[in-house]
Amino acid sequence: MAHTPASTKDLEEAFIKVTFEEDASQSDANATDPFYGPWVDKASGTFADPGQFGARQLRKLYPDYSVVAAYDGNINLLGFPGAIAMPLAPSELITTVYFVPLARHLSKIPGVLVDQLSFGGFQVAWDKYDFLLYVIKYPYGFGQMTLHYVLHKGSDAPSRAFLLAAGAWSDQLHEEVLVFDSGFWQKSHSLWLEVQKAHWEDVILKDQFKTALKKDIYGFFDSEELYKSLAIPWKRGLIMYVLTTPEGNGKTISMKAVMKDCDTRGYAPLYVKTFRSWRGEEGSMTEVFTKARQMAPCVLILEDLDALINDNNRSFFLNQLDGLEGNDGILIIGSTNHFERLDPALNNRPSRFDRKYLFDDPDEDERTLYIKYWQNKLKNNKSISFPDSLVKKVASKTDGFSFAYLKEAFVSSLVLLAGYDGDDKPEFSEILLAEVKTLRDQLDKDKDTDAAKPAGLLGPMPARGSHAAAAYGQVGTCLPQVDVRTVGQARIWDTGASGPSGGMPGAMPDAQREGVIGRPDVRAIASAAAALGRSFIS
Repeated sequence: MAHTPASTKDLEEAFIKVTFEEDASQSDANATDPFYGPWVDKASGTFADPGQFGARQLRKLYPDYSVVAAYDGNINLLGFPGAIAMPLAPSELITTVYFVPLARHLSKIPGVLVDQLSFGGFQVAWDKYDFLLYVIKYPYGFGQMTLHYVLHKGSDAPSRAFLLAAGAWSDQLHEEVLVFDSGFWQKSHSLWLEVQKAHWEDVILKDQFKTALKKDIYGFFDSEELYKSLAIPWKRGLIMYVLTTPEGNGKTISMKAVMKDCDTRGYAPLYVKTFRSWRGEEGSMTEVFTKARQMAPCVLILEDLDALINDNNRSFFLNQLDGLEGNDGILIIGSTNHFERLDPALNNRPSRFDRKYLFDDPDEDERTLYIKYWQNKLKNNKSISFPDSLVKKVASKTDGFSFAYLKEAFVSSLVLLAGYDGDDKPEFSEILLAEVKTLRDQLDKDKDTDAAKPAGLLGPMPARGSHAAAAYGQVGTCLPQVDVRTVGQARIWDTGASGPSGGMPGAMPDAQREGVIGRPDVRAIASAAAALGRSFIS
């Protein structure tokens, strides 16, 4: 029988087949589990699994090392201040750089460059251990997956301890407020800074009202044992609201002061912007209350409650408030400028929102307190005369003004006064009283406009001092954000974790900025840093 020479293609296919069969046989021979080799070889032939390939390849390259793969969803090892990382080969890092602009009034530089890491190998020092760290990113589903491979010579116990420490640090708040928006929790240092500006001394309300509000909030956190002794769920809800327009009577600054004090006392502040997201409103509510239960004791802020809760999600929200799952340690504070729009299941049911605090227009005594607050602020300005007689005159002419309107009278007066030069500059009192009259005319005009609207657009407005008002409780996605604390670092890293709460901020260690060349000894750097008094363990 004649022999037909094999084509080049046939020979190549035969060679590949033999090669892979030999590799598979060798893999099967070395594997402790007889199913391991066949599964990896055959299953990987029918679908792509870069994560599995990476782990297996690293085991081959580093046979004396344990390999632990970690999903980067909530662990940012390069941003963990308890560790020091240096690239194994800086020239082999694969990154994509993008520009993030900074607020012009806050920074002298126009923006920063962020390195989004796709592939990189690092030498890492943490505690008394050295590790190798590989960070890889690859397409996964409709998005991307980022994996950390942590390698340690010997047991994987140090690697797991390292990941546990980094994960615990990432879960904590470090001068940050947790903000829920677009279906994700993210930490906001900028909101934390804004909250720090609030002081109870700047909240111009009657002492009785402020004292009752603070006792209600801080007394809750101090009463855990009392609640438990009475077999009552340790949870509470408050509503801060207004009934009149315009708003601006201290509700927002009071809420900021509460968030600041709770954070100082160790009770995490959680702030919800909206429930609308890709998760759906019910999915977002589940995520919010799950996080609050995990962070408890904490304060959960629901601003504009009337906009957050609607006919479609109300039942689910009520179930989260007082359903089967416990909310021990959670203080929920809702705010609204439209109390009349709230469902009675929210505003008239104790154990959901137990107390309501009305931030009404200030009476003459409160207006006098606020005007004296400005008198004290301007006392060192020699060009401004602010006698007590002016305090009384302004207080008597501003009935119906909110604190926001009073503030506008002072701010606009100071701006106008600053625009005058020479001897024709009028007296501060003249400008202030003129601005009060202008705002009075505007306020009266706005009230006439509101009165002409159909009643249904405004809803019921109980008159001030009425029984109804007393019953309400008068007695009492875009560019990623860069944490400003990373500005000035040599490189800002975004390892590409999913969701806005992911990789940033992160930074290479100080030694890189000090000109370390080649592959540095990270253990020596850690020792030197410790000698200088730098704390790497948060």
